[in-house]
Amino acid sequence: MNEKTGLKTVKKLPGVLSFSRRHVITDGEMFSRFTDRDDESIPVIRHGIRGTQNVIPGKGKESQKAAAKGEREVSNIQITETAKLDPKAETMVVRFGLSMLDIAEALDACVGKDRGESDMIRATIDDFVSRAKDSEGLVEVARRYARNIANARWLWRNRTIASTIEVTVSRKYVDNGKDKVEKIATFDAKTIPMNSFDDYSDDEKALGDEIAAQLKGESEDGLIVEALVTMRTDGNVEVFPSQNYVENKPKGFARPLYKIGHPEAPETKTPGAFTDTRVMGYAALRDQKIFNALRTIDTWYPSFDDTGLAIAVEPMGASLGMQE
Repeated sequence: MNEKTGLKTVKKLPGVLSFSRRHVITDGEMFSRFTDRDDESIPVIRHGIRGTQNVIPGKGKESQKAAAKGEREVSNIQITETAKLDPKAETMVVRFGLSMLDIAEALDACVGKDRGESDMIRATIDDFVSRAKDSEGLVEVARRYARNIANARWLWRNRTIASTIEVTVSRKYVDNGKDKVEKIATFDAKTIPMNSFDDYSDDEKALGDEIAAQLKGESEDGLIVEALVTMRTDGNVEVFPSQNYVENKPKGFARPLYKIGHPEAPETKTPGAFTDTRVMGYAALRDQKIFNALRTIDTWYPSFDDTGLAIAVEPMGASLGMQE
């Protein structure tokens, strides 16, 4: 028995011990917003480009002679995908839905050879969860999630190219069988810190309270998060949905982007006919990427005082940004 935590010491974990994530989250759909018509999804366009590449000349005399004469190949021909705002758009909108789930239901399976030990582990976890629901720790975690929603960390690179970002969070609930939406708060995202978690505003606390209520199982409402993004310049600015990893990409294919929907049909039915661009779907931030940003709340790791950077919550503090 651990005297500080009151938890029993387990000599060996059961053969099957699994937990489920405690959130449901959607992709972040990206839209062009206009003053005179409805929002329009931002298309992902597949097209070709011809750039240049830096080629390091070899050590041989022939290679050096070719380099001196400009005979080595420096063109870099690629097929890639990009997403851009409509030229007449005023702003960009990114929207996703989020709902947290009761942490009491996180344990999915606990099965081992020793039934008594498995039951003890279940009871220990249930006791921990019960105490966590009444703890200041859960309130703090919920407020940290709220801050990362409010500061638009989840926009990733799109945050850096924005002039202003207004984040609005609404609560979606059911009243007498009808869906209703109620605004919780609006945030000026670029004024909210990304690596410190203190001095929470009243709106952050209100959002944190709703998140905490969902984690405690006291609320089954959903959240609708919307960012209104004003760019630093007008026009069809390139924006940045998530990227896809593709194993064994075709030669010359540079960058596939994450998209929802389906590719448009080719402009011609003639097999092999040439088309220089094609809409492959509509731009979005992947759900996993959004939540990776929301869970970047760990300032408790040992070297935080040296780095000053929050990292995503991981059992062993794993962080790509911190690896040496």
